[in-house]
Amino acid sequence: MDIYDMLQAMKKKALREPEAMAAILATKQDAQPIAAFCTLAREWGHPLYEMDLISYGEDAYAAMRRSTNGGGENSPALPCEEDYYELFIAELENAAR
Repeated sequence: MDIYDMLQAMKKKALREPEAMAAILATKQDAQPIAAFCTLAREWGHPLYEMDLISYGEDAYAAMRRSTNGGGENSPALPCEEDYYELFIAELENAAR
């Protein structure tokens, strides 16, 4: 299972189970939110580690930059940059409303 699939599985669990949603959103309050999120993922059976999540976000951001105007210095700024954790949390917060 790749990182995208793990994150989608966690999102589905959060949307089905209010306790799971609360647990994921609570990671945002932790002193090290990405570490707390990855620990939760591993508790749920997804072998996700901090550097995996950070690299995934950086790779996705780099791909977006390359697809917009060739990724040069004139490329538009993109929201969330490489912080996939923040994007994931924002999606869940919007779904919880």
